[in-house]
Amino acid sequence: MKTQLQKSLKFSLGIAVITFVLAAIFSVISTFILNDVFYLVGIIIVFTIVIIGVLFDMLGIAATAADEVPFHAMAAEKVNGSKEAIIIVRNADRFASFCNDVIGDIAGVISGTAAAIVVLRIAQIFGQSDGSTLQFVISVIFTSIVAAVTVGGKAMGKYFAVHSSTDIIFFAARIIALIERKLNINLLPREKKTSRN
Repeated sequence: MKTQLQKSLKFSLGIAVITFVLAAIFSVISTFILNDVFYLVGIIIVFTIVIIGVLFDMLGIAATAADEVPFHAMAAEKVNGSKEAIIIVRNADRFASFCNDVIGDIAGVISGTAAAIVVLRIAQIFGQSDGSTLQFVISVIFTSIVAAVTVGGKAMGKYFAVHSSTDIIFFAARIIALIERKLNINLLPREKKTSRN
């Protein structure tokens, strides 16, 4: 029990550090990019970040919903990506934590920050200063649209994640296998003794 608790604490601390570093990096990059682009490009960037968050949320849920049995059959036939799919399903809690909590939440925070920058840029185009009535109205409308797309996208993603978990995880596993092979790195844990619990 203590060993499991230690592993859980170690993983949680690692995730927290990774989240801090990635959030800082992506926040700086997105702010830097958005400060120098036309507002329409900024809007596209905001919704791209939202879509990334939605996709990773779907991946995390698909990992917890997937069954590893179909992937064993694929692995027996040496289908590319099947071993990675098994690892994902066996480590569903960690994979989901990374996808939903790290990438998903970072995307949510950054999309909010990016939306604020875009709103400010739009208000400036209309000759309005920070804190003006027009900026407030644009802010309410734009952030509401971003929130609606995020929540609606995640709801749709959850449906696909539950009903097509095998296909989604297999697709993700093939991409991971390709990246690992091309870059000669391990993105997934390769421990021999892994369990879904």
